[in-house]
Amino acid sequence: MTHLPPRSCSAKSQTGGKCAIPGRGQTGCAFRGAKMALQPIADAAHLVHGPASCETGSWEFRPTASSGPGLYRTSLTSDMGEGEVVLGGESRLMRAIGEAVAATDPPAVFVYQTCLPAMIGDDVAAICREAEIRWSRPVIPVDVPGFAGSRPYGNHLAAQVLLDHVVGRAEPDFLTGTDINVIGEFNLAGEIARIRPLLSALGVRLLSSLSGDGRFADVACAHRAQLSLLLCSQGMAHLAEELERRYGIPLLRGSFHGAANCSDTLRRLADALARLGGPADLPERAERLICREEGRIADRMDYLRRRLAGKRVLVRCGGAKSWSLIETLRSAGMTVVGSALHKTSAEDREAAARRLGWQGEAPSGDLDALADGVDIVLSGGSGQFEVAKRGIAWLEVNHQRDFALSGYDGGVILLERIDRALSSPVWDQLALPPPWGGEARTSPTNIIPFPSKEIVRCLPSTCR
Repeated sequence: MTHLPPRSCSAKSQTGGKCAIPGRGQTGCAFRGAKMALQPIADAAHLVHGPASCETGSWEFRPTASSGPGLYRTSLTSDMGEGEVVLGGESRLMRAIGEAVAATDPPAVFVYQTCLPAMIGDDVAAICREAEIRWSRPVIPVDVPGFAGSRPYGNHLAAQVLLDHVVGRAEPDFLTGTDINVIGEFNLAGEIARIRPLLSALGVRLLSSLSGDGRFADVACAHRAQLSLLLCSQGMAHLAEELERRYGIPLLRGSFHGAANCSDTLRRLADALARLGGPADLPERAERLICREEGRIADRMDYLRRRLAGKRVLVRCGGAKSWSLIETLRSAGMTVVGSALHKTSAEDREAAARRLGWQGEAPSGDLDALADGVDIVLSGGSGQFEVAKRGIAWLEVNHQRDFALSGYDGGVILLERIDRALSSPVWDQLALPPPWGGEARTSPTNIIPFPSKEIVRCLPSTCR
């Protein structure tokens, strides 16, 4: 049977300050959130227990990369049908686990519960315990059916799955004074590949990545890290907080989106590890590394400042991007007029408000009011059509982008993409009247308004 933890205050930080309500999965259900959070563990088999449509709707919803194994991209499902609805799907699940093990020989299998088997009472946890004994490897129940709540709540429950079933199952071959966990980074567009070299140059070992480009054995050793670096509060803040509570691993929040955030995070990381018993010269190493990297991109940044200075940008991203992109945009002389707060945790909301000059509770407002005078909007794909109908430039910076935002080069590439988008003639053409006659698409009578969202607006004193 499905046993879900209560939606207590500990879950609120994962849902933008509100507890998840079953049945309200506006941005995806809890099952999808759990699978998005765990599937980047690249060497494990990820088996969905339910109808094939559940696997179809969740496979690569957030496309992530791997530096090695590709098993995580193999679609595995028990493919429940009408017969299992009547007779139960447990025996079918056991066969599916056996077939997955025989076909892929994974170090571990994650088994995802979905709504249908949860409603008929399939005991996924019991099947996983039996399968673990039969096939002599970890078989992890992810007992998070879709009706449990929203996608962010599914992320929260996925973190609990790792804590209860994975972390602590193995020990590393050796330890150093600079072992860290990176939490809340999912390796979208290969972002970990830009973070690893920075950590390596600093002399820091990435013990475990949770979960982007992760390996099951490394995740199982996460309890031996010296420090946890949390990059996205919405993703797995609960995991970082519990590692601190259970194992005494200090928590540091940071970001590798753009040069300013990279430099700040490297400095604070070096200082924290030095205080925890790491090499005393870590802060000096960090300064040398920062000087080298900032100097390396200086000419490209000067060019982009000349191109982008004074342009007005609206950020409509959830999670850490609601605040972490602001410094990169301002470094090119752009004016950030506001940042959307939907799909953000309390920590992300506070960070965005602080960078845009607000104290205390952020105001509510309609993004439609900010559209006038905005040169470009950064958002996910769902917002591109509203923006295009206004003839405003738009750039994808969420799940479907094909470029990494992390690292010193990531910030430069983001600004280069913005410059390219602003230079495109397509936005002016979209605002022209149709060739068969009629009003221009920017006429108030034929524009689809922006959905009303909670936002942080920039104070006049901080809009720069």
